[in-house]
Amino acid sequence: MLDLRKIAHANMKSIVDWFGCFDAVAESINARWGAGASKGTISKKASGQLDWTLADVIALEDASGRYPVTRLMARRLESRVVVTDENLMVQAGSIAKESGEAISAILAAEQSSCANERVQAICEIDEAIYAMVQARTRLEAMPAEAQNEQP
Repeated sequence: MLDLRKIAHANMKSIVDWFGCFDAVAESINARWGAGASKGTISKKASGQLDWTLADVIALEDASGRYPVTRLMARRLESRVVVTDENLMVQAGSIAKESGEAISAILAAEQSSCANERVQAICEIDEAIYAMVQARTRLEAMPAEAQNEQP
């Protein structure tokens, strides 16, 4: 089983790297919530000595426009596949979008020596797989007469 805590930490480290320095990270959190973050605290969180809080995740994901931890948490529900009311055209569009993002992340990981890029690629691949599982579940749940209709 995947260690979600390690993956979440790697994702947060990737966001910290995107900001460029601990001061910028702390200021982004402080700007969002008013106070509570310092360069030293961010350094300890980035090194793994302290855990990231939900407030940290929200502030930094919103500030960076990247949501890897939120996506990771949403994927925890994957084993609970729910057939949505979305039609197959919408689901096909979702597959195309997620697959494109996965391809982009894979190419970025190939060009980088950074472990965070590999983690991001894995996350994007998982999202593409999830979109395909949803479409398959929808197809399997369709009534037999709807599957046999000819256009």
